[in-house]
Amino acid sequence: MKSPSTQWLRWTLVVLYAVAMAWVESAVVFYLRSMMNRIEPYQPDPFHIIVGFGWVELIREFATMVMLLMVAALAGQNWRSRWGYFAIAFGVWDVFYYVFLKIICGWPHSLLDWDILFLLPLPWWGPVLAPVMISLLLIVWGTLASQWIRFRPPGKAHWWLWLLNFAGNLLALYTFMADTLAAVPGGLAAICNVLPAAFNWPLFIVAWLLMAAPVIFATCQWLAHQRPKPLNSLNPDLDATTH
Repeated sequence: MKSPSTQWLRWTLVVLYAVAMAWVESAVVFYLRSMMNRIEPYQPDPFHIIVGFGWVELIREFATMVMLLMVAALAGQNWRSRWGYFAIAFGVWDVFYYVFLKIICGWPHSLLDWDILFLLPLPWWGPVLAPVMISLLLIVWGTLASQWIRFRPPGKAHWWLWLLNFAGNLLALYTFMADTLAAVPGGLAAICNVLPAAFNWPLFIVAWLLMAAPVIFATCQWLAHQRPKPLNSLNPDLDATTH
């Protein structure tokens, strides 16, 4: 078993990797949006993509996920810590992606600015604040899962927590893709010209709380672990003589 200092060193290295990767991602997006005059994605004809770039961009997004998974696989020692490191890397990468875009080009102007969040399997639309909220959940859970050596995050015995989490993920995906799903009957042209008018915040908050179920459970476990134990539990012999 690795020492706590070694575990935190791994955590720091994964975070540094994610921050550096976020700068690369921000720079690439800045270049693409500058070439297409789409620094602000929420405008008519949002997918005004230069011929030949579409499939390249889709593969780039997939490759990004592979890179995050690979660094997590290298950093972790078991499935729990590997998923924890992936959650940390994804969350840090996503948050700093927006931080660096703000530094590079001044966008987003606020956390409520609309953004095209992802392209697979359909375009995801949402205010910047929404993915940032999810990323913060990932960072907290990933840190608990990878760093607290004695901690055991919700496992098979707590399947209902993961069922709630799964339901939350589906609801969140729906809120991001609701408008593009409605445009599917109109074909690719209709999908590519979707501009959402409003974000379903009430449904997203419900989804976020459901996704947070394992994180809340894990945090409660961690807090309980930090509480001082009763004197008798620290001295079994004394406890035995009192009965």
